[in-house]
Amino acid sequence: MRILLTLILLLFLSTTSKGSGLNVYGFGIYDIKFDGSEDDQTADIRYERRFNNAIFDIGPEEDNFFFLKPFLGFEYTGDSASYIVSGIYLEDNLGQLTTGKTNNFIFTPSFGLGYYENGSGKNLGNNIQFRTTLEFSYKLKNNNRIGISYGHISNANLSNKNPGVEILSLSYQVPY
Repeated sequence: MRILLTLILLLFLSTTSKGSGLNVYGFGIYDIKFDGSEDDQTADIRYERRFNNAIFDIGPEEDNFFFLKPFLGFEYTGDSASYIVSGIYLEDNLGQLTTGKTNNFIFTPSFGLGYYENGSGKNLGNNIQFRTTLEFSYKLKNNNRIGISYGHISNANLSNKNPGVEILSLSYQVPY
């Protein structure tokens, strides 16, 4: 818990850069499987607040991909499982990344650490869980975005039991 509180404190003390952050509203399938074992699937509702404060600037100024930025989030499932997460994300325009010209497609990988309560849902073996997510979104004319993401939550073998879950989610993202 101390690690999580320290990470949250660092997020708020980071320096501000240009632009705005995002409020991300997601809805998806929790514990999605592609191997035919879909017994534990349920709905997943997610909210994230992505800050535009660069924690680390590890690359050239002309390439925004190297700005590590913080986020805070909350997930809740149809089985009353809840997950509070804090972490970092990168964001890059796919056109700029691939052809050097910006377009409306955005790639956003993220990594977080959080506290998980399984409610009446799947027991993930530990309250401390890590989440990695890959997201692709499209920027609309009003600067809102729609996106699709694939995430994995796991305790990274902190306990003897580590089943992990995968989440496939659609999102609507609103700048603030």
